[in-house]
Amino acid sequence: MHLAEGIRKHGFRKWYERELLQSHAHLALTFVCGIGVAASMELAFKSRGLSDGLPDWAAVALCAAVGIWALRRYLYLLSHAEAVANQADCPHCKAYGRLTLVKGDAGGDRVRVGCRRCGHEWHIDA
Repeated sequence: MHLAEGIRKHGFRKWYERELLQSHAHLALTFVCGIGVAASMELAFKSRGLSDGLPDWAAVALCAAVGIWALRRYLYLLSHAEAVANQADCPHCKAYGRLTLVKGDAGGDRVRVGCRRCGHEWHIDA
């Protein structure tokens, strides 16, 4: 979910929480894929021939590919959420995360937010 849309729908804190939960779900998928790779390799090494072990090696490749994708997605989502969270302090009164969306593009990388406490406005780069 884009930053502007997430802040508009849920507020900053809920958007941040959802981003972290989504990223950690990808980390859990990475862990499950690692188990799948290990189990598939064990079956592949116990196979008696190429035709018998080919589906097992295909499962190894599939689990490894999904695991690598999930790990990259985890790292991206986590770093993106942290980069945005580091900009969520009001420069004027130092309130963290108490902001509202003033102006945001649907797919833009920069949103204008305002502090709920003091009303100061600033940009957050997504």
